[in-house]
Amino acid sequence: METNENNVTPVQQEEEGIDIMAIIRRLWDGRKTIFICLGIFIALGLVAALTMKRVYTVKTVMVPQLNSKQNSSLGTLAALAGIDMGMQTAASDLSPLVYPEIVNSVPYRLELIHTPLHYKKCDHPISMFDYALSGIEKPGVFFYIKKYTIGLPGVIIGAIQGPQKEIVYGYATGSADTVAIRPIVVTRNEQKMLDAFNRIVSLDVNKKEGYLTLTVNGLEPIQTAELAIKAQQLLQDMLTRFRVEKSESELTYIQARYDEVKKENDYYQEQLAIIKDRTKNVMNSRDEIEKERIQAKYNVSNAIFNEMAKQLEQAKMQVKRDTPVYAVIQPVTIPMKPSNSRAKTLIVWTFFGFIVGCGIVLGKGYMPKLKAMFKNNDNVNG
Repeated sequence: METNENNVTPVQQEEEGIDIMAIIRRLWDGRKTIFICLGIFIALGLVAALTMKRVYTVKTVMVPQLNSKQNSSLGTLAALAGIDMGMQTAASDLSPLVYPEIVNSVPYRLELIHTPLHYKKCDHPISMFDYALSGIEKPGVFFYIKKYTIGLPGVIIGAIQGPQKEIVYGYATGSADTVAIRPIVVTRNEQKMLDAFNRIVSLDVNKKEGYLTLTVNGLEPIQTAELAIKAQQLLQDMLTRFRVEKSESELTYIQARYDEVKKENDYYQEQLAIIKDRTKNVMNSRDEIEKERIQAKYNVSNAIFNEMAKQLEQAKMQVKRDTPVYAVIQPVTIPMKPSNSRAKTLIVWTFFGFIVGCGIVLGKGYMPKLKAMFKNNDNVNG
């Protein structure tokens, strides 16, 4: 029995349990390696913390107060919660779950990147797109490190290909119907900014509580606040346009028909007044017939005119009913502190350096055991 106990290999002993004290002793013996790794990563963390761009974050909270034709409040809350209540809602309703797609749409983003904003380094309002191309804001050290390490193949390929010209699209001429709908043209520089826009503006829909949180990140406090206000207003305008599109189309049609009927009604009214003035003293049979004929046309036209006036007022009221109202629970405020912290960045790099140092020390200690384990497995299989 003693012979069997003495023949137990170190690997088998290791498999029976983990000796915490042995690990601690191994880490203490390799403390020099750990301190070296800590020093390297602390230095990298200091460089990263001192050269990183400050990011300011603004959050605004809104609650959509929509008006449907039937069961609007309950239907809206059910839609936010992802529940199908089986209710008939207005055709112009737009589910709040679709709102993030509007924020991610190209027209919304293009409008924001071309909105003039105030920057400290510029004496006049300038858009994010023009500010990025102007070179006023210099990239950080890690931008160049990443560019000439991971992105080095792309830099070489770009240097070989040379500067690429922007493609100018032309549209065929024709009738208004054939050229009314045109695709959106996005330049290469615009596309680069659109690709990075997820880190700038985002919208979160709280299905349980039924509110919207719009988050905006920027380089400066005032610039970030202005961008958040514009993003909030633009979102409300686009949602309003989508919702009242049908009722506004009906209003436009009824308004055009109302103008036609009003013009016709005014004409018959004027003709009736003329014949009444002409036959005030003497009226023969012919004038009497003409007067009755114009009077009949006027009565019909006036009845249609009154009906169209009612429909016009109803259409205007419907547009107002369909126009959504957004209660702003948390308004936009100028951020006082950046959302990213240099201290947190340094702590992360330091912790990562400690983990790497411990991994190197433990890896060296377990390497002979792993080799022995694989060697024993080979002997058994052989």
